Parts: sequence; C-alpha cells; structure tokens
Amino acid sequence: MIRCAILGFAASWLTITSIAHAQDFSGTPAYVEDLRSCQLIVEERERLACFDKSVSAILDATNSGELRIVRQEQIEQTRRGMFGFVQPKNGLFGAKEEIDTLQSKITSSRSIRGGWIITIEEGSVWQLSNVPARLSAPKTGDSVEFKKAALGSYFVRINGQLGVKGRRIE
Repeated sequence: MIRCAILGFAASWLTITSIAHAQDFSGTPAYVEDLRSCQLIVEERERLACFDKSVSAILDATNSGELRIVRQEQIEQTRRGMFGFVQPKNGLFGAKEEIDTLQSKITSSRSIRGGWIITIEEGSVWQLSNVPARLSAPKTGDSVEFKKAALGSYFVRINGQLGVKGRRIE
C-alpha cells in the first residue's frame, strides 16, 4: 500500500515537473528575442558585445543538442512522412499543422484478403480494405493520392482509379 502511494506520488511529481518545463512552440524563441534586443542598441561596442553573447548562446545550444536549426524542406519532408498520423498542434511544424491530401508513388504492394497493403515513397504503410475486384492491383511506381476522410480513415486513389477506403498502419 505504501509502495503504491510512493509510486503514485512519484508519477504525479514527474507529470507536474514535465508540464512546468514544457515549451510553447508557438511563441518566438528566447534566442531570437535576444538577437532582436541587440539590434536596438545604438552604441556599436555594446551592440557587438550583445550579438557576440547571443550568437555564442545559440552555438552552445546547437552543440549541446538543445537547439536544432532545420530548413523548411526538412519540415515539409517530416510532415509528409507523418501524413496519416495525428500531428501536434503546437506550431512545431509551422503554421500549417496538417495536410489534408498527399500525392506519392507506391514502392511496394501485396495482396491481403479483401484488399492490399501498400508502402509509399515516404516510408508509410497503408492498408486498403473492401477493394472492388474491378480495380487494377497496385504496382511499384504507380501514383497514389490520399485524401483525409472521416473518423481517421483516408480516401485512396491509385492511378486515378476509383478511390477506396484506407488507413495508415505504420
């Protein structure tokens, strides 16, 4: 009984500590604010000293892994790779949080009972269910388009054929 109470207290403390240290990704980072404040300094020596201090803090943070600078292309690639999963709404991936459609190419496919399993260029794996027999089987290199549908499912269209219901499984 005491052991359970101690574990419960520890879990609560860790949760509170984690919440207290959580970052708000929607605001301007302190590193950027420090640089902006340096720009306002009129006297050249003070401004240079401020910039040196701010740049040093940024370099230290990148060297320690606390801060990582990424290009917009890397963000877009990550967003495409996460398509089909619920994405955080904390500004981490820029202003546009979720994309509703994705166009890609099939890298592999296999037949399952009543449908197919396909893998696309971004590395995600999708299960297509209740596929009508009249549709052509997907092949490597085929184009595929995903559109967000209801209840976490997606409308999947391969080579412009009739769309079918699908969901991401990996």
